[in-house]
Amino acid sequence: MLELDLQLASTALGLPSEADFRRWCELALRQRSADSELTIRLVDEPEGRELNRTWRHKDYATNVLSFPADVPDELLDIPLLGDLVICAPVVAREAVEQGKALEAHWAHLVIHGCLHLLGYDHIEDEEAEEMEALERELLAELGHPDPYRDDEDQ
Repeated sequence: MLELDLQLASTALGLPSEADFRRWCELALRQRSADSELTIRLVDEPEGRELNRTWRHKDYATNVLSFPADVPDELLDIPLLGDLVICAPVVAREAVEQGKALEAHWAHLVIHGCLHLLGYDHIEDEEAEEMEALERELLAELGHPDPYRDDEDQ
């Protein structure tokens, strides 16, 4: 079972519904047999920029930040996965710039963030290929196109 805490700290219009976020998270987390708790916080650029500067030392707002929970299993037996912070204006801008449907881009970034919370990464090429293949598969189940298609054409 998924316990989702959706925090709306953005003034952006046309945000996905809580049901959309829940559907995308459940899809990304279905390989996990245990219950899952996570928070998704939707922010505007000032908060997104500040968090990216503080945690990644990059002075700009990025689309999604993943903060995996660091709770020792032996100390606390809770299904807390962590937090996602998604900068709504960045998501909207990227969708336009990349010629992607807004819903497809939102779904991709939520799935991408959830996979990070499960331990997937894309720093090394082999890890990136595994993570991107899973993202493609999950998005195809939702009827969305390959989010990396244009990257490979360049």
